[in-house]
Amino acid sequence: MDTLLQPEERVLSTLNPDGSRRWLKPRPSPGKWLRARRVVAWLLIVIFTALPYITINGKPAILLDILAREFTFFGKTFFATDTLLLGLFMMIVFVSIFMITALAGRVWCGWACPQTVYMEFVYRPIERLFDGKPGTRAKPGSSGFRKLLKYVCYVLVSAFLAHTFLSYFVGVENLRHWIFGSPLDHPIAFLVVLFTTALMLFDFGFFREQTCIVACPYGRFQSVMLDRSSLIVGYDRNRGEPRGPLKRRRKGGDVSLTVAQESQGDCIDCTMCVQTCPTGIDIRDGLQLECIHCAQCIDACDAVMDRIGKPRGLIRYTSQEALDHGKRKLLRARLIIYPLLLLVLISAFVGVLLTKSGAEASIIRESGNLFNIVQDGQIMNQARIRITNRSSSTVTYSASIASPEGVRIELTPETLTLEPNKMDSMMARIIARPELFTTSPIDVYVRVTGSDGFEKELHFSAHGKIWAGSSP
Repeated sequence: MDTLLQPEERVLSTLNPDGSRRWLKPRPSPGKWLRARRVVAWLLIVIFTALPYITINGKPAILLDILAREFTFFGKTFFATDTLLLGLFMMIVFVSIFMITALAGRVWCGWACPQTVYMEFVYRPIERLFDGKPGTRAKPGSSGFRKLLKYVCYVLVSAFLAHTFLSYFVGVENLRHWIFGSPLDHPIAFLVVLFTTALMLFDFGFFREQTCIVACPYGRFQSVMLDRSSLIVGYDRNRGEPRGPLKRRRKGGDVSLTVAQESQGDCIDCTMCVQTCPTGIDIRDGLQLECIHCAQCIDACDAVMDRIGKPRGLIRYTSQEALDHGKRKLLRARLIIYPLLLLVLISAFVGVLLTKSGAEASIIRESGNLFNIVQDGQIMNQARIRITNRSSSTVTYSASIASPEGVRIELTPETLTLEPNKMDSMMARIIARPELFTTSPIDVYVRVTGSDGFEKELHFSAHGKIWAGSSP
């Protein structure tokens, strides 16, 4: 009687078959890709740390002031009302991600993602410093005093990152004042730093690579963004299979060398590619969601190939199409569409940015009654005029009625003086003669002017009691 073969159970690389956590301790694999990634990683760390301290035109290079709803990027301040610019910017980001992924695969994940950069080039080196490298004897006391020192370093690094992160939202001057002041003077900021420190400690000390495998949605999007010509880290099955261990030469030969069976591929099944993988996968199983394309397995495999006298590249940066047919197709439809779409979006963004006036003004009806009847039966509507100064100098603004006749405006305050990239509002009482309301509402145009020559007319719908003629 034939027996059914049970398929091999497949679980996440960070889980054992019984569901318990499988702690990964990837072995470091020195090589050209690791050296290149280390240079890129530390360059990014320096940039991330230094950006809040860099000023352009008197403004931080990046400041995301959520409470004030102001967002500064390289000397240019945007407001929450800049919906068109923000929408175009987000579209540019998404199309750029699609284009880069189609061209270079998950290069962001393996080379530039903060999770990878800080995990592999800050926290893991600290771990190896105190616990020893994987595959070697643990350092004495690694379970006691050294472990305590390791977590002290984790806390210090996490606190530094939390403060750097907060500086992007409050600015370095406020942050410096808060650091040397009492937490009671700024409890919310203190709690944010405390929470962010704890979150980073949990992420890099416990959750680790599961952020990439479980929490991050980018890996799940790769099936949409990648095609068979996209750059990936791939294992050449045609060259490597069938895999198997090397055999020693017979007596009389050079015992320092090894040989493989004639039918055997170049892969000697040493599992070095698995031992060095930061997400714990076997790259020989093909393209996988967990693979972040960090190239650590390439360095590990190249070192093994050098030792056994085989050419490098059994595992390499390639594409699925190149692995199957030996050639990668660079020019394809999506790599024509994405750049064209990106060019259109960037042109639109720059065009909108350059054509924006020196100020933004809007008028909004105040909540409450639609209108009130004041002295002499006149009709009053209340509104608020909001003005944003986008120029590089301080400007004084005022408002008046452009049309129709018989309408006047009272402002509180009468004028509004705004510094560059500041926003404020003034209360407006729009008072009209009752005979103007033959219908309701009527169209009123408010002219906003600035001392720098700015001028804009705002439309306002004034409501009132419909005029029935004079009393007999």
